[in-house]
Amino acid sequence: MEPEAFTRHLSDDVRFTFGNSETVVGRDNVRDVWAGFCDGIAGVSHAVIEQFEAGPATIVESTVTYTRKDTSTVSLPVVTIYRGEGDLIDDYRIFMDVAPLFTAA
Repeated sequence: MEPEAFTRHLSDDVRFTFGNSETVVGRDNVRDVWAGFCDGIAGVSHAVIEQFEAGPATIVESTVTYTRKDTSTVSLPVVTIYRGEGDLIDDYRIFMDVAPLFTAA
């Protein structure tokens, strides 16, 4: 919910893919896209189920719970893959169907 804090973990030329949306390239572009997404919700929390390391990749299975603007919630399964050689993420992929978030509560 804090796009500036979120993007501090990303490389300048990060590639970010969220669900079936087009891939966004570049830290500033990712910040702007993420800020737009956050504007549409009231909150988010994650419950990590399992995490795996494979070379430069970290794979995380979670349940994400979104709080809508009307205060209702929806919990969705998600798998996220982060890749990077250093401290920053170069490739960030979120695999989930967010359609239920935008259907009537």
